[in-house]
Amino acid sequence: MDETSYNDIADWYDRYLHEHPLYLNLLLPHLVDLVGEVEGELVCDLACGQGWFARELARRGAQVTGIDVAERLLEIAQRHEQEDPLGIDYRQEDARQAASLASGSFDGVVCVLALMDMPEIEMVSRTIRRLLKPGGWLVVALTHPCFELPQARWLTTEEGQILRAVRSYFQEGYWQSESGGLRSRVGAYHRTLSTYLNTLIESGLALERIVEPMATEEYAERVPGLREVPSLLLVRARAV
Repeated sequence: MDETSYNDIADWYDRYLHEHPLYLNLLLPHLVDLVGEVEGELVCDLACGQGWFARELARRGAQVTGIDVAERLLEIAQRHEQEDPLGIDYRQEDARQAASLASGSFDGVVCVLALMDMPEIEMVSRTIRRLLKPGGWLVVALTHPCFELPQARWLTTEEGQILRAVRSYFQEGYWQSESGGLRSRVGAYHRTLSTYLNTLIESGLALERIVEPMATEEYAERVPGLREVPSLLLVRARAV
């Protein structure tokens, strides 16, 4: 399948993010909890997209720098900043290098639903570690690599039980879903859970906490199986 860039779908993605309960109902509360108190901290939103979480961090008192490679998403982020100034510094940067950002310049880094988009996460992980001050924190959110992968399917038994069937978990690589959502358009790179976690560890980051949120309310009504298995994985780590 042909890969589509976020520039190609920027306006659609901005609407999708605000309309889909995954982001605001399920993901946001857990991100806020993992990040914790950020008043006065310097925080980098790596692959910030249209800046939806960068704005949340800034509202909570952080001084935020957001970087992304997609020019059109950054234009949307800048438009939001002009409409509601929060002092966010947006830059067009490749997350593999973040060349304009100084080493050891951030108290924290967030990377929200973006590592799956990147073919070279080893470089990204090393860049994250470079950007963090000693003892600085990282919060990463991913689509859950154990359940969101190319040959995963929902099944319903004769008794009405909803199951998640998974195959080819160990086969890493690029894929696109058939759901009609974001991953049908831009795809993702599937990796095992151990690949993600070991990459962070090998870059000099110590794991502190892992969260697998269960869907509730609107999102659970839309996808009942997400009461049984998680669609998201969130990780907090610290620079060592």
